[in-house]
Amino acid sequence: MLAEVVSSAENSFTGDLTDATTSRPSPTRFASCYAELAAAGATAIVSIHVSAELSGTIDSARAAAREAPVPVEVIDSRSIAMGLGYPVLAAARTAESGGTLDEVAAAAHRCLQTTQSFFYVDNLDYLRRSGRIGTAASLVGSALMIKPLLHFVDGRISLLEKVRTASRAIARLEDLAVHAVGPGPVRIAVQHLNASERAEALAERLPKRLPGAVDLQVVEVGAELGIHVGPGFLGLTVTPADG
Repeated sequence: MLAEVVSSAENSFTGDLTDATTSRPSPTRFASCYAELAAAGATAIVSIHVSAELSGTIDSARAAAREAPVPVEVIDSRSIAMGLGYPVLAAARTAESGGTLDEVAAAAHRCLQTTQSFFYVDNLDYLRRSGRIGTAASLVGSALMIKPLLHFVDGRISLLEKVRTASRAIARLEDLAVHAVGPGPVRIAVQHLNASERAEALAERLPKRLPGAVDLQVVEVGAELGIHVGPGFLGLTVTPADG
């Protein structure tokens, strides 16, 4: 069985995000994608997407999957950015090695269970405006000049810790990633939005504290995520390298 893997991609964007908005892709777009893959020879499709708690994208994918010409397994990543990207890559590796639909989906699910992401944002207002975090949390952060650290709980962005300064927050972000992984080989993604110097500095420090790192990348997130987190965003995603 040839299993294709589809993911929701983010495009690079460097403009003003203040008044930008997002909209889910239509079921028609997914139907067209699935049909094209089937026409190209795919006999099954694993379609992996941003958390359903943050976007309606997966609803469109599921609607199209019901009418697709080949079996489609739609998976909710319960995450964003490389929290979504690593499971996609795990699924793709299994597909490339000839895995069945069930095997490819299982690879994605295994990676989802072991991948962890931690985020720092300069300002919670972007998350508040987009409805991705509660008003109470954002107001507390703004009033006290707190630099929040975030993570995912059941597919939702949740406040993890409150730190007083940006430098302390980034140091704590590093600590959280180190403590989240075991002694084995690990893949690490440093993600940012308009914070390349901070991201590069963090990436330089991590191998010293995570000697098991076999892959380390620094990526700038696209507009789809940037609208919700704002400039200055910094994130760390870690996943076992054997996943």
